[in-house]
Amino acid sequence: MVMTETGDLIIPLLGTPATVGLARTLADAWMHKWDYFHILDDALLIVSELVTNAAHETPGREIRFQLSRDAQGVIVAVWDSGVGVPRAKPLRRLTLDDLDLSEEAFDDNGGWGLHIVQALSARCGATRDPGGGKWIWARLVP
Repeated sequence: MVMTETGDLIIPLLGTPATVGLARTLADAWMHKWDYFHILDDALLIVSELVTNAAHETPGREIRFQLSRDAQGVIVAVWDSGVGVPRAKPLRRLTLDDLDLSEEAFDDNGGWGLHIVQALSARCGATRDPGGGKWIWARLVP
């Protein structure tokens, strides 16, 4: 784990489902330390979505989680070595009839997380890393 001079958090993690909980726990501690209680729930949901996507894109491989702040707010960023950039599904109104809740297909109903990230953040995007892979990030404004 690296903590920068400004108190930002940068930590390498393993791309597993358990990593999501660890990233949320770390983000919760840092957000409390920075007194950003008013955007805590939004930040934790964004952390969950971005870390989940990175772990899914590069299972069992290194991902990096970064939580930083500047004069404009908080940045949640996750790096993975995958080449694909996540794309939001076309937005449409869903009903329960649209979901396949059978045990075999239960996990196939996802893919809406980027819409959540877009709705909760002031800005979000993807940036290619010159060393390989990409950073997916979201900015929250207090």
